[in-house]
Amino acid sequence: IMETILLLIGVCCIIMLLLKPQRPKNFPPGPEPLPVFGNVLQLSMKNPVRDLEELSGRYGKVYSLFLGWRPAVVIHGLQAVREALVTRAVDFAGRPQGMMINHVTENKGVLHFPVSVWREHRRFALATMKNFGLGKRSMEERILEETTHICNCLEKSQGRPVDPLSLIHSAASNIICSVLFGQRYDYNDDVLAFIINSFKENAQIANGAWAAIYDTFPLLRRLPLPFQKVFKNYRDLKMHTQAIVEQHKHTRVPGKPRDVVDCYLDEMDKRAPDGGLLDEERLVMLLLDLHFAGTDTSSNSILSAILYLATHSHIQGELCQREIDRVLGESLSVSFEDRHRMPFLMATIHETQRLANIAPLGVFHATTRDTKLMGYDIPEGTLIITNLTSVLFESTSWERPNDFYPGHFLDEDGQFVKPDAFLAFSAGPRVCLGELLARMELFLILVSLLRRFLLVWPEDAARPDLTPVFGGIQSPRPYRVTFRLRAKPC
Repeated sequence: IMETILLLIGVCCIIMLLLKPQRPKNFPPGPEPLPVFGNVLQLSMKNPVRDLEELSGRYGKVYSLFLGWRPAVVIHGLQAVREALVTRAVDFAGRPQGMMINHVTENKGVLHFPVSVWREHRRFALATMKNFGLGKRSMEERILEETTHICNCLEKSQGRPVDPLSLIHSAASNIICSVLFGQRYDYNDDVLAFIINSFKENAQIANGAWAAIYDTFPLLRRLPLPFQKVFKNYRDLKMHTQAIVEQHKHTRVPGKPRDVVDCYLDEMDKRAPDGGLLDEERLVMLLLDLHFAGTDTSSNSILSAILYLATHSHIQGELCQREIDRVLGESLSVSFEDRHRMPFLMATIHETQRLANIAPLGVFHATTRDTKLMGYDIPEGTLIITNLTSVLFESTSWERPNDFYPGHFLDEDGQFVKPDAFLAFSAGPRVCLGELLARMELFLILVSLLRRFLLVWPEDAARPDLTPVFGGIQSPRPYRVTFRLRAKPC
């Protein structure tokens, strides 16, 4: 019996050793993986950033982990991240395959398109957004129109503390809706609530423990576990968007586009009969990706800015509002061009973005071919995790990395400067597609709010917790703030 037990133990040990992931030659170092699990159990599913920082201290700025059997290279700090995303941009421009996000979008989401298809759709999206006013006055008018609705809602609060989350999410969604679909929704509309709640749920699940379990353990994927909610939400959103596209097909006038949907359909007509790399299914996926990106990142950036300004009254009133009043004077409205005359406000906005750290680990990349990084060999198809948190809080790049300090973005003459370490939108060819729209929204909405209201932290409220809630898209913790009309509202 003892011999049988020892034999079984020996067989189990051999199987476990065979199942244990192995690092290729000259692959970045890292902690020893466990069979089947890899290094997943060594990371906090609630917030792995601190664990990743500790591993970087032990293994260097470039090291490796195993997510189950999948090898992943984690990159820390400005030097290593820039080498990957800028210097070797082509080699690191891929997206990982076989993960939950690929299966949810059926490998047709723009964020995870193959490089050739992604490049074509990115070029189309940028050109179309430009045609519809991105960076022009017409886009300003769309944003300022929505800002009027925001301010009118806040005035109705009559100086009582309010939670601005739903209002700001609704406004951000409406702005991108006006560009994509040519329409906006009332803030109480059930359709708008469905869209925002679906995006919010998907972001929470897709960037949490259940997504990690899905990606690591394929055998569990068909079980009725919480990650199935992501698939249902996406199917519902896809059906809603398909209905909008179908409606546009029957109401559009070729050559006279009203929005992004019409532009895409016009472009498909030009490339008929096969449409090239453009087709209706990819249009729907493009619209969903742009809608999500234009809603979640922008709204959480604005909410973070409101939180920091309400809790730093000196920076808000004596510096930001004084600068706004001086520059705008009696002008009826603000223009995006006014940012060039508001260096302190621009510095404040960028500092809130740095601390908000909206995408703490960026969007995962993958290598497109065998390459090198910091002396290590990285095979084609390797999952790449760029720890943007390590760049935005790197002590060698920021004078006071953990403090709210707009001086990080001002030179000796008080003029706005943007350090190389400001990678809130990532870097390289896969840099965030909605960066310019997000910057316009942040500036125009915040200037409009600060010009009309004082943002006051309620006296009876608990001390603010400025630590964001971790996720692929981070958000500030729920809070309430008072929007008090200024003495001379515009």
